[in-house]
Amino acid sequence: MAKKTLKNLKFLTQKLRSETGCPWDRKQTIESMLKCLIDETQEVKEAVEKKDYKNLEEELGDVLFQIVMIAEIAKEEKYFDMDGVVEEIYKKIVSRHTWVFGKDKAHTPEEAIAKWQENKKKEKNNSK
Repeated sequence: MAKKTLKNLKFLTQKLRSETGCPWDRKQTIESMLKCLIDETQEVKEAVEKKDYKNLEEELGDVLFQIVMIAEIAKEEKYFDMDGVVEEIYKKIVSRHTWVFGKDKAHTPEEAIAKWQENKKKEKNNSK
């Protein structure tokens, strides 16, 4: 079987939410998915604390599925879609890592964190 991609996961979620899909999945809302996301995030935390990396892989998949499901619901409601989620996080990571993608310098983790916070503050001030 071919490896599955994010595109496959998006399609799977669309199928679950379709008329021929799962009644439970069709009933979910962004708000109702919040508990699922929190529960799965807690399971990620537990796997990390136990250094159970095989289980961590599974739990990260569960969190990813919750995110894709919420984004699919948001798409149906015409708020945004998964591609928008990816676009926004990509832009944020690039814009805040100016020592990697720009001209700033950060040689230590502490310098990187300080620069990240400075860039974040600049973004927040510019969006007002």
